[in-house]
Amino acid sequence: MNAFVTVFYDWSLAVARPFFWAAPLAVRIVVGLVFADTGWGKLHALPRMIENFRGWGIPAPEILTPLASGIEFVGGLMLLVGLLTRFAAVPLMIVMVVAILSAKLGEIDSLVTLLGFEEVSYLVMFAWLAIVGPGPVSLDHFILKASGRDPRAHGA
Repeated sequence: MNAFVTVFYDWSLAVARPFFWAAPLAVRIVVGLVFADTGWGKLHALPRMIENFRGWGIPAPEILTPLASGIEFVGGLMLLVGLLTRFAAVPLMIVMVVAILSAKLGEIDSLVTLLGFEEVSYLVMFAWLAIVGPGPVSLDHFILKASGRDPRAHGA
């Protein structure tokens, strides 16, 4: 049993440890770019997006469309650079929950279908970033370090 643990757990950890910084960076780049881009696009097509929101049954689309689009754009930028990562992830999680409930609810016929939505994947990535933190390649890391805090204690 000890040899099994050494080979499959200790060794894999030793190989992965030098790359711990890469996982949060990769997730932040992917979701940051996607949401900054889609948010920007929605902000520049507000009349059409308001009609989409209205069609999905979202209340007060004149208010919530620019709000959600702004959250996507600004939140995406913040994740991209790793600034206030945990705070940026939470409103993006809410946007994903609303998107699932408003635009995808009628399509859900099983747990597998629900888990197959890209909105669920984004929701999980935002939750992961909110829990784990931005990683060391982030503005959060440098801000914490400059303030005398240990960035590693904050997941940065």
